[in-house]
Amino acid sequence: MSIPNKIALVLGGGGLKGFAHVGVLRALEERGVRPAVIAGTSIGAMIAAAHAGGMGTNEMSERASSLRRRDLFKINHLGMLLEQTRSPSFYLAEPLREMCVDVIPPGTFDDMKGRLLVNTVDIERGTQVVWGLPGLRDVPVVDAVYASCALPGAFPPGWVGGRSCVDGGTVDNLPIAIAALGMKAVIAVDVGSSDLTHARDVSSRGFARIYLRAATLMMHTLQQRPLADWRGAPTLLIRPRVGHHGWFGFGHADEVIETGYKAACSALDEIGNALAGLAGVFPRRLVDIEVDVKKCIGCRTCVAMAPRLMRMDAENKAYAVTSPVEWSPAEGDFVHHCPTAAITARMLDGSGTITTVPDEEPTSD
Repeated sequence: MSIPNKIALVLGGGGLKGFAHVGVLRALEERGVRPAVIAGTSIGAMIAAAHAGGMGTNEMSERASSLRRRDLFKINHLGMLLEQTRSPSFYLAEPLREMCVDVIPPGTFDDMKGRLLVNTVDIERGTQVVWGLPGLRDVPVVDAVYASCALPGAFPPGWVGGRSCVDGGTVDNLPIAIAALGMKAVIAVDVGSSDLTHARDVSSRGFARIYLRAATLMMHTLQQRPLADWRGAPTLLIRPRVGHHGWFGFGHADEVIETGYKAACSALDEIGNALAGLAGVFPRRLVDIEVDVKKCIGCRTCVAMAPRLMRMDAENKAYAVTSPVEWSPAEGDFVHHCPTAAITARMLDGSGTITTVPDEEPTSD
C-alpha cells in the first residue's frame, strides 16, 4: 500500500451510522496514515473536529457506546405548542450543542491542531459554506459543527459568522471536490446513503421515518453522479455496510464502529499503489452484468442512466454492451433503479452481488 503525504480524509453524514468513522480512523492510525486535511458533514464533521482537536479513537468509542437517546433528543414541546408550524424544529438545540461543546475544543479553526473543514449550507442564501477554508476560519468550530449537524426540521439552524446554517448534507453529503484542493489523494467515507437497502412499509411508520428515508435517497442521488464522474485526485471510497442501521439507531455503536474498521482495513489492503497513480475512484473491480429478459419490461431506465454501458435489442430488451466491465464503488447505480429487478451485477472476485432488491431494512431507528 502506497499512500501519498498530502491526503484529504472526508467523512460523510448519516446520523449515528457515522460512528463507523471512528473505526475508519482507527484503521488509518494503525497504518500510519495521517491526513493533511480532514473534512466532514454532520456527524462526520463532529468526529472530524474531535479528531482534529486531539481526541483519540478509544475515547471516541467510549463516548459513542455510552450515548443514549435522551442525551440528544428533547422534544421542543413549548415551541411546537406556541409557534406550531412556525417552530424552527421538532427537537431542542441545547442537547446537540452541549454534545458539540463536550467533544470539541474551544476556539476558531486557526486554533485547531490539524486542518479542518466543516461543511454547512447557508439556509437563507441557499449556498454551500465550508468553514475552515481561507476567509472562513475566524469562527468558533463548535458553532460550525452544530450547524453541520442541524438536520432541517429536526434541530434549529445554527448561527455561524452571521449566517444561518444547516446540515451540509442538504447540498453535498461528501464534499470531496473542496477537500481535494491541493491534495494528491483523497480517502472518502460514505455512511449515509451507500447501502440503500429495501425498506418496506415506510409509509406506515410515521412522518419522521418517511422524511429520513427521503433524505437518504436525496443525499444518495446528490453525491452519486459527482462520484461516478470524478476525475480529480485519486480517491479511495470506503462504504461500510451500515445501511441496515437507522439514522438514530441507538445501542449499536460498537457494531457500527467495528464495521467501519473492517471496511477501512479491507479497502486499504486492496488499494495497492492506486492512490499514487491516475485520477478516479478506487478500488476498481471486474463486474459481470446480467439481464433477465423475462423480467425486463423495456422501460429503458438503465439506458438513460448508463448510456455508455446499456442498450436495447430488437425485441426492446436491455443488454450490457460490455461485460465484464471494470467499475468503482461509485458506479452501477442503474442496477438498483431497475423497476423489475431484471439486472444483476456480480463481482467476479466474489466480494458481492448488486441487485435491485437487497434484504429488507430493519427498523433500528
